[in-house]
Amino acid sequence: MKTIALWVALGSALALSLSALAGHGGMDSGFVKVANSGIGVTPGDIGKRMDILQAARERGHDLAMFAGGCFWGTEGQFRLIKKGIAATAVGYSGGHVPNPTYEMVCSHTTGHAESVLVEFDPKQISYEQLVNDFFQMHDPTQVDGQGPDLGNNYRSAIFYFDNDQEAIARKVKNELQSTKYANQHIATEIAKAGPFWMAEDYHQQYYEKRGMAPACNIH
Repeated sequence: MKTIALWVALGSALALSLSALAGHGGMDSGFVKVANSGIGVTPGDIGKRMDILQAARERGHDLAMFAGGCFWGTEGQFRLIKKGIAATAVGYSGGHVPNPTYEMVCSHTTGHAESVLVEFDPKQISYEQLVNDFFQMHDPTQVDGQGPDLGNNYRSAIFYFDNDQEAIARKVKNELQSTKYANQHIATEIAKAGPFWMAEDYHQQYYEKRGMAPACNIH
């Protein structure tokens, strides 16, 4: 499989690797799309632009990145929101090894979490709403895992792109910690977005391509 490594300037470099996106249909509004949903699969024009955050913001959109266990289910849940979701892709973030493969990440030696990159329209859905939705999609109290999927690659994390996103993520987490999870500890990591590597093509939009409802990580 052909892999392209991209470096994106976000104050500190954001690295991306792109698996070839063949067979997803035509282009529309800058996105390659899965035919049965109309939601894009190239957030930030990934693969065409070096600065994906700038690409998203040029059209009035923004990016968000989350890790909540198996990325098949997390991405599927975000795509079910539909309103305001422009595009999604899955990959690996939060690690220390460049250009990791799925097998490497599953070895629990690279430090990466299975992550979802989301391009959204803030005029239709706010970042705060996405963060709240994210906490509803999985169990944020489980450390290094979701259900039977165990390991640091399945950890809960929010990777923020700017100070505003960090503040919102911490606000929502603190509110939930003092209310819904008052008797439990929220394990969700909140960290600056760093290297993100696009996952292999067969992981992208896994459930949607198969006409299935998202099954893993539903809390």
